[in-house]
Order: sequence, then structure tokens, then C-alpha cells
Amino acid sequence: MNWIEGKKCSAEDAASMIHDGDNLGVSGFTLAGYPKAVPLAIAARAEKLHAAGEPFQVTLYAGASTGDSCDGALARAGALKLRMPYQSNPSLRKGINDGSIRYIDAHLGKMGYLVRTGAVPAPTVAVIEVSAILPDGRVCLSTSGGNSVCYLEMAPKIILELNTRLGDSCIGMHDDALPELPPHAKPLPVYSAGDRVGNDFVRIDTNKVIAIVENDAFDEVTPFVEPDEVSKNIGERILDFIRFEESHGRLPKGMAYQSGVGKVANAVLCAMADDDRLGRIDLFTEVIQEAVLPLLKKGKLGVASGTALTLSQAAQQEFVQNASEWKKHFVLRQQEVSNSPDIIRRVGVISMNTALEADIFGNVNSSLVCGSAMMNGIGGAADFARHCALGFFLTPSVAKGGAISSIVPYVSHVDHTEHDTQIFVTEQGLADLRGLPTEERARLIIKNCVHPDFKDEMTDFLEYGLRHAKGLHQPLPLDRAFEMHLRFLTTGNMKK
Repeated sequence: MNWIEGKKCSAEDAASMIHDGDNLGVSGFTLAGYPKAVPLAIAARAEKLHAAGEPFQVTLYAGASTGDSCDGALARAGALKLRMPYQSNPSLRKGINDGSIRYIDAHLGKMGYLVRTGAVPAPTVAVIEVSAILPDGRVCLSTSGGNSVCYLEMAPKIILELNTRLGDSCIGMHDDALPELPPHAKPLPVYSAGDRVGNDFVRIDTNKVIAIVENDAFDEVTPFVEPDEVSKNIGERILDFIRFEESHGRLPKGMAYQSGVGKVANAVLCAMADDDRLGRIDLFTEVIQEAVLPLLKKGKLGVASGTALTLSQAAQQEFVQNASEWKKHFVLRQQEVSNSPDIIRRVGVISMNTALEADIFGNVNSSLVCGSAMMNGIGGAADFARHCALGFFLTPSVAKGGAISSIVPYVSHVDHTEHDTQIFVTEQGLADLRGLPTEERARLIIKNCVHPDFKDEMTDFLEYGLRHAKGLHQPLPLDRAFEMHLRFLTTGNMKK
């Protein structure tokens, strides 16, 4: 019997090896490639221990968000003490916002570095989903890279979840390279989306493996929804602008694209697939969403480089069936590489990310509703926004049936400062802020991006600021900065 057979056990047995106070470093990035069976068993164990009056809570690190069978189950069981660095689960969000779960919102490109340098405590147990385990101690990760290599290296104990459904579909897609740590770190030679510098399999210390659990579960990704008219509008505006910049020699052709998560970002990829004027394109991104498949099927995808392949269940099945042909178009990297500022600058990336809200001065809030209630987190948007060649922030101009303006006088929380934003796009229009001083930026955003229902109030705010603000470089009148937010908290509507 080889070491693999000797380590196989049930999820319940593996969960019994997790103790109160453990730090778990799990695989997974934005609902792809996370462990499913062991977290469910840990949640069930926590509920039994709590019922018996015994304490049981763990700290959970991942790459980004995981599915409900991990983040959600552990949150509902009261098993989470702290979560880092990103999440998108309703149950977990509730615990964060009611204060029962501590949360550290961190740049996704920095999480691995923080662990590797000891700035945050290393995981005591790594729980990693893999698609293959070889007798010589190499493993192939599943549908995400995330921080898995970091956690496998740093944790003294390892639990592997072998997803038997995937077969060999993920073999050949991964690149396990991590950047060197400073000082005097040599750059990773990645110059284009398809460059590979590491190995497909990750070599682990088999002596650290305490359990191998088999599962055949799907990543819990919601079914793909065709973009609505607002999202299509935004997507078309972005492509029109890119073609305009290329035609005027201000944007080289052949740049790679980064697309954030959500229906608006999906709409851009769908628009690319339908645009006959576009040739083959490359993606250098973090999350490879399902909207990339139309590009692939139409022969328009060169290489999609990212750290997660996030597909609905139907698309996951389709990918496994076609993997032998399709996977040559994909590279799944560790997020320290996919989100590396150095590599983003070198590759030359056109970046498209979604804003929760933006203000007329160019600041963007990605994470906190009304300045205090966590939505998901900053994610990797800042990794790309500051270092991309051309950057867009996208949002519908209004939300909640028109009760909320997504463009406000001043954001209630700043994730991306005006120094890092370039172009805003709503279904109302596009504002290219590059090279504009503050007042001109504000007037252009109001003119092109704000919904008509809110234009007059925005203009009035700006004019008031020009008369009463302490300084005119950024005419921000503090006494009126959050009028619209306060009105919404009081009445449920930002409109006067």
C-alpha cells in the first residue's frame, strides 16, 4: 500500500484532526477550486461541540471567496473566528457586519506575501482541493491556483481533497511559480499572458499529509445570466473607446485584458465575442469567468491567464468534456503572480473593474455600503487599477430601482483614490479623466456618467464646494459631503 492509500479517510475523520484555534489555509479563489467535504464536516463538528458547551472556532484564510459549503457552512455553524482576505457569502457577510466574525479585508495580491513573511500567522493546517495526486509527492491543483502553493509550503499539516470528478481536465493548466521574496528578488520572466515559468504539478512534503478525502462535488457557481441592456450598453462603450484610442495611436494593439467579477464585466467579454472587428485576444486577469467560453468557441481566445476558472455547473461539465482541446488556452497561476504589480505593468493590461460607488472627484468604493457595512471586499481591483496600462471602473448609474445613485458627491469609503482611476463608465456615458484637474474631472463625470435624476444635485454640490470649501484644489464641502448617504439611511432613497 502506497502513502496515498494509507492517508485516505472520511471527511468526518479529517475534520476530527482540526482543533479549536487552528488557522486553516484553504484553496479556492472566487468560488473555484475550494474544499467542499472537509469544511462541511468541520461545521458539523463545531455545532456538536457548541451544543456540548465546548469552544470551537478557527481562522480561515483562502485566496478569495469560497462556496457556501465552505464559507457559508462554517459561518452558520459559528465556527469562524476570523476570515481573510475576501468573501462573498451572505451568511459570512452577516457575521462580519454583526461583529460575530472578525474580518481582514486585504489586497489579494499581497495575501501570500503576508503569510510567507510572517506578517500574519501561518496556517496550522492547509486544506487544499486537488485534481490529481502522484505517488512521488506531486499534486495537481483543481480549478484555482489562489494561495494554495503558499499554504502547502507554510502549513505543518496538510489535508488534501481529491476531486474525482475532474479527472485529468486540470493537468496542464497550472503554473506553480511564486515570486522570490525581497530583498534583491529576481523578477519572474512573464512577459505575456501565455508565458509559463513554473511547474504544472506542486511538489509537497508527503510527511505533512494527515488525510486525503475524496469528493466529486461541483464548484458552487451560480448559472451564467445573459447581460442585461444596461450592462451591454456599458460593454459597447468600453469597446468603442478602446477602438478609438487604437485608431489614434494612443493604445497599442495586442494588449491583454483583465475583467473583474460580475454581470457588467461579463457583458464586456460577451461584447468582445460578438464584435467581428476584434481579432484574437488574450486575458491576463484573476478570475476567468464563464463569459470567456463564447470567445473560445468562436476562435477568438488566445490565452486566458488567471488564478481561477469560475464556471457554472453546466459549464464545468462542458469544460471537463472538452478539456483536452480547450485547456491549452488557459494558464492558472498563483495569485501572487496573477495579481503581481510588476507583471501587470510588464504585460500591459487593459483593466475593467466594477465600482460599488464612485464620486465626482474620481475616488472609488469597492467594499463598504454607506461606509460601514461590508459587501465583499476590495478584492484584486487595486492590484490592477494602479498598475494597468488603461483602467476602467464600471457601474450602472443607479441601483435599487433608481433610489441609489452609484455616482455620489463623495464616496463613503475610499478603496481606490483619484490617483489610481482613469476612466469611469456608466450606461449614461464615459468619462476619460486622464490629464484633467479636479474641477474638470468632476464636471465631466457629472455630464457623462450621472443619471439625469441626480445631475442637478451633483452640480449644485460642486458649485457649493467651489464657493465654500476650504481650498479649491478639491472643492469638497465637508458639511454636505454625505447628504445623499444620510438621506438614504433615513428614507431609503437618495433623491430629494
